[in-house]
Amino acid sequence: MCYAVKFECDRCGKCCRSFGEFITIERQINDRDYYCRFGITREVFFVHVQPEHADAIAEAYEDGESGGDKNQKKCIFLLKDGQGDGFICAIYPSRPHICREFQCYRMVIYNTEQQVCGRVIGRNELKTADETLSTLWKEKVAPLPSPASRSLHPLTHKHGYPDTESHIHGSHVNDSAWADTVVAILKAHGYHGDPVK
Repeated sequence: MCYAVKFECDRCGKCCRSFGEFITIERQINDRDYYCRFGITREVFFVHVQPEHADAIAEAYEDGESGGDKNQKKCIFLLKDGQGDGFICAIYPSRPHICREFQCYRMVIYNTEQQVCGRVIGRNELKTADETLSTLWKEKVAPLPSPASRSLHPLTHKHGYPDTESHIHGSHVNDSAWADTVVAILKAHGYHGDPVK
């Protein structure tokens, strides 16, 4: 059985830095409300900008930074945090479905000293500097059917769109059987894996 750890965002902003060409402002309704489009599914969604960021977003929109530009990598709603390090989302409470489902990683892996030695991102890609863990992953875990390939039908969301967002942006399919298998493999080789909830 897997025990989930809670995802902790460090506000690095990396998740939103590639959304600039996919999230476009279709129309400004007033100084804080916009209709936007997710370019891959063509879904239109409404966003409400937080009051403290309204001027910055309105100015960017007026300057022609409405998104959809292949040269504009970051999402127009991603702002540098003026109160400290990191980035903030100007529309966080009304962010679209694609953003709500995104997680940077789906499992944290610990070594025998209980130190984080790896993270599983996307479907099943391992990020680690631990060579033994890397070899174990390539030989035992990578050959397993990925969670996405187990499904005969694509996931659909409340809007009826296929799981395109998850494929492109690294969200994961919640596949507890795959996670259980991976955790068992890791445990047999002296590692501990905690899936992220």
